[in-house]
Amino acid sequence: MSVSSTPSREANIMQISRDPMPNRAINRVPEVTVDFWLIKLMAVTMGETAADYLAVNLGLGLTMTSLIMAAILIGALLLQFGQKCYVPWSYWLAVVLISIVGTLVTDNLVDNFGVSLITTTIGFSVALAATFALWFAAEKTLSIHAIFTTKREAYYWLAILFTFALGTAAGDLVAEHFGLGYLSTGVLFGMIIASLTFGYFSLKLDPILGFWLAYILTRPLGASFGDLLSQPAEYGGMGLGTIITSSLFLSAIVAIVGYMSLKPKRRDEVAHG
Repeated sequence: MSVSSTPSREANIMQISRDPMPNRAINRVPEVTVDFWLIKLMAVTMGETAADYLAVNLGLGLTMTSLIMAAILIGALLLQFGQKCYVPWSYWLAVVLISIVGTLVTDNLVDNFGVSLITTTIGFSVALAATFALWFAAEKTLSIHAIFTTKREAYYWLAILFTFALGTAAGDLVAEHFGLGYLSTGVLFGMIIASLTFGYFSLKLDPILGFWLAYILTRPLGASFGDLLSQPAEYGGMGLGTIITSSLFLSAIVAIVGYMSLKPKRRDEVAHG
C-alpha cells in the first residue's frame, strides 16, 4: 500500500529489538512502489484472461488447464525460493502464474464442483485469515519488508494464492451473481481501493492492513476490466478476445519487468521486521 522510504536510525534500532533475524538480511520480495501496483494490476488482469484462453479457447478444459498450470507454478516457485534476494523476472513470473492458478481454483470449485460464489468467497476469506493468523503467530509480523527466510516466504506465497482465489470469487460474485456487470464492478472496486489510499495517506491507516486489503481488491478490479476487454459484446464486454487482451498485458508486464531489472540495485534495500 505504501511507497517505501528509508527508515530512521531510531526505527532501525526498534526493528532489531523486535526481530530475531539480522537486520541486514536481504528482502526477497519487492518494495511497494508505483511500479509494483502497475505490474500487479496487469498480472491479475492477464491471470483472468489467460485462464479463460487456456481452458476455453484452446479447449483444454478447467481440469487439464489446472493440472498443467499448477505443475508450471510449482516449478516457478521452486525457482523463486532458490533466489536469496528479490529478482524481478523470477518474482513476477511466479505472480503471473499464481494469478492464473488462483483463478482456476475458484473456477473449478464453482463450475466443476457446484460450490456457490458466496460460499467460495467466505471460504477463501476464512482461509486467508487463518494464513495470516498462523503467519503472525509464528513470525510476529505480516510485513512484506521482512521476507528474508524460507518460512516467511512460504507464508507470503500462500497468502498471495488465497488473495487471488478470493479476489476471483468476490469479483465474480459482484459482477455475475449480483448482476453489476464488468464495468460497474471494476469501478466499484476501484473506488474502494481509492478510499484505502486516502485512508493511508490522510487517516493513518495501518500500512500492513492497507497493503493486504489493496492486494486482495486489485484482483477483482483487474479481472473485471480484463473481462470487459475480452468478453463478447453480448456478455457486456468489448470483444477484443482473450488472445489480444492477454498479449497486450503480457507485453506490458515484460516491458516493466525489463525496466525493473535494468534499474540500479540499491545496496541498502534490506529487510526490516
